[in-house]
Amino acid sequence: MKKIITPGSIPTAKLHQYLLGSVAPRPIAFVSTKDRNGHSNLAPYSFFNAYSSNPPVLVFSSNRRVLDNTTKDTLHNIADTKECVVSVVNHAIVRQMMLCSVDFDHSVNEFEASNLHEDPAVNVAPSLIRESPVNMECRVRDIIHLGEEGGAGHLIICDVLCMHIDESVLDEEGNIDPHKIDLMGRMGKAYYVRASGSAVLSMPQSQSLPIIGYEGLPEFIKQSKLLTANDIATLCGLKKMPDLSEIANFLVQNQQYSESTWNDLQKVFEEAQRLIQTGKSQDALMLLLNKGGKIQERHIL
Repeated sequence: MKKIITPGSIPTAKLHQYLLGSVAPRPIAFVSTKDRNGHSNLAPYSFFNAYSSNPPVLVFSSNRRVLDNTTKDTLHNIADTKECVVSVVNHAIVRQMMLCSVDFDHSVNEFEASNLHEDPAVNVAPSLIRESPVNMECRVRDIIHLGEEGGAGHLIICDVLCMHIDESVLDEEGNIDPHKIDLMGRMGKAYYVRASGSAVLSMPQSQSLPIIGYEGLPEFIKQSKLLTANDIATLCGLKKMPDLSEIANFLVQNQQYSESTWNDLQKVFEEAQRLIQTGKSQDALMLLLNKGGKIQERHIL
């Protein structure tokens, strides 16, 4: 049974939570602006993502408040100055970020209210967040108004002028290490997610043909009741089926699979699943084709 939600049939606040709980986790834009008098403002937005790399473009939405249909200081400042700094939120500053979501009076500097520190930018007036591992100086290209009622968004399209990246979050090859940057994501209601540790999965997948594909796998693998849909799809994503010489070489290097104890199809599938889940999908396929293929006629698991 599926619940059908039609916009307009339930209160906007309720629909808002269904959207936030479904479209998740979302990255968080920690947006620094200044008004025309140079007064700093800092606020988080989770309707946010990167939409182009050449040119580099970020987009976030500053929504009208649902309860009173008012708009936020960030939107007012950007409409006046066409500048902002978009910074990322890691675990070390997540609670300070949440303080900045409070509806302070316009006169309050959220940097001071949250004990975050302002550093000067190079190309724009708004300040960098010293504690954030990545700050992106932006010039606003356009503001698209999506509606006039409470909950309506204003898409703020930003051209990235330069990035400031803390070298402590880079790996040996100069790339951002997800465990070092330790980013936070937003979900529905009061839920957040920490994108590091065991929550981060490495799932290599070729983006170009050929791949084995679903039709390329033997039926006894596709009909397995032990392998999950993700396990089978992982095998589908491999570049090609191994030939007999590759399988023979695999068995020479893994003599343990030649023992008679590996004549049980369930044991073969369980080991194949372990190999898939430890990043050895090609080995799993060779084990299945050799051992599983020989004994598949007995029964399908």
